[in-house]
Amino acid sequence: MDVSTLFNVKDKVVLVTGGSRGIGLMIAQGFVANGARVYISSRKAAVCDGVAAELNKQGPGRCFSIPADLQKLDDVKHLVAELSKREKELHVLVNNAGANWAAPIGQYPDEAFQALMSLNVNRVFTLTQGLLPLLEAAASDASPASVINIGSIDGLRTPPHETYAYAASKAALHQLTRVMAGQFGHKRITVNAVAPGPFASKMMEETLKNSMDVILATCPLERIGQPTDMAGVCLFLASKAGSFVNGAILPVDGGIIVKARI
Repeated sequence: MDVSTLFNVKDKVVLVTGGSRGIGLMIAQGFVANGARVYISSRKAAVCDGVAAELNKQGPGRCFSIPADLQKLDDVKHLVAELSKREKELHVLVNNAGANWAAPIGQYPDEAFQALMSLNVNRVFTLTQGLLPLLEAAASDASPASVINIGSIDGLRTPPHETYAYAASKAALHQLTRVMAGQFGHKRITVNAVAPGPFASKMMEETLKNSMDVILATCPLERIGQPTDMAGVCLFLASKAGSFVNGAILPVDGGIIVKARI
């Protein structure tokens, strides 16, 4: 029961949506650094291709780019078809692509609410549904396939900002995770969610710039998340070490949601 075997993801096929920046990039880097074959997808083709090229320089795993705008159903179908052409199995699916929107209740546009619910919930379902045959092909009793949905602590608490659709969509994603876990277990596919707190990402850029002192004051560990924090939990869930974890929502937030407010 050595660590190198317990957490081994070498040669596993991994897809990370939204993998060209932020939390998705942190996760992709972790898998590439540990020998996996990683596919990343994001809206901007040039950025996606460039990030894949950079990760290939780091190794020892490999990274490949399949650009797609997951708001568009045709792009979701393209991503499924393209990955299916290249691989016969998918060991790990990381549903990370998502969006946020904050505005006062009186100014919150309906189209923003609809777009967030679509990308953050509907498209996670659609993509997972489309890739189920590849996940089933990779799954076994000894080594289940793994779906990792990236939720948020704002889906577990009342958020401090007016992010109505974001918080609601992440709570829905957490419940979708539980439903999938119950349905997919007999297929030897585990489904779990990670609920990150504050990490350095484009989505969090303004919040960190304006509210860093408040964030640090509410976090028992008195820091924001680092790339290794996010990569580590995903490597755990995708490896033998996490193969009996199913239907869990794992906060990765330094304890923010359990700290009492004074």
